[in-house]
Amino acid sequence: MLLRPGLIASLGAHDVFSALVMQQAGIEMLFAGGFGVAASTLGLPDLGLITLTEMAEAVRRMTAQVSIPVVADGDTGHGDLQNVVRTVRELEAAGAAGLLLEDQVHPKRCGHIAGKDVIAAEEMCLKLRAALDTRRDDDFVIFARTDALAVAGIDAAIERANLYADQGADVCFVEGPTTLEELERIPREVPKPLLANMLTGGVTPIVSFSELERMGYKIGVCPIAGLLATGAAIKLCAERLRKQGQVNVEDGSLMTFEEVKRLLGVPEIVSLRERLES
Repeated sequence: MLLRPGLIASLGAHDVFSALVMQQAGIEMLFAGGFGVAASTLGLPDLGLITLTEMAEAVRRMTAQVSIPVVADGDTGHGDLQNVVRTVRELEAAGAAGLLLEDQVHPKRCGHIAGKDVIAAEEMCLKLRAALDTRRDDDFVIFARTDALAVAGIDAAIERANLYADQGADVCFVEGPTTLEELERIPREVPKPLLANMLTGGVTPIVSFSELERMGYKIGVCPIAGLLATGAAIKLCAERLRKQGQVNVEDGSLMTFEEVKRLLGVPEIVSLRERLES
């Protein structure tokens, strides 16, 4: 997918059900992002609270049910160099197609929440070397993320992205551009496949994926759109039930029970005995 022409349009899946819906709708690649997985699994924010074990289990459940690539959030590697090694091993074993590794101080926080700090660039280079040396499959994609823009500005962020590319990162990701000018500048100065994060309500201007492709990005992701849509839909159901005494399923705002059964493979499961005995 990275080698073919065009931009890869992706969404963040926060659980297996959302991953299945997104795959059925034609999305070709998913991100198991820390914000969505922490919210869905723990009901907590993305402030370094989700553990490697919890993330690996969430990824394992997703990859067991979908056939499209799932990229896992590796956060900071969950600690020092030995933790990075374990993070790569656990997420690769869980079936992830790759992971994001970032240069924030541990414990990290969501890239669009204030108060971030970053480790020395040289330390991040060691983490990247550890990750690259540890992966068993060369097709396991290492995304190098820098959060330096919010701490030291766009020049420092671009410098770090290029440094991480030189270490061998497969994809680079400058988190948190705050203007269109910054968003456009990054692909001009980082000659590497790049990820653009279109986080709804975040600090980065939201542009169309066709515009991201024109700028030179290789991957565009809306990491929490599915989570926001889920929250809005559930809230609507609760309000309708409270105010109207029922939830109307005839206006197209809900999936039908039949659609959900097909999505979950009910016909195949209930016919298993019949197929085996025939």
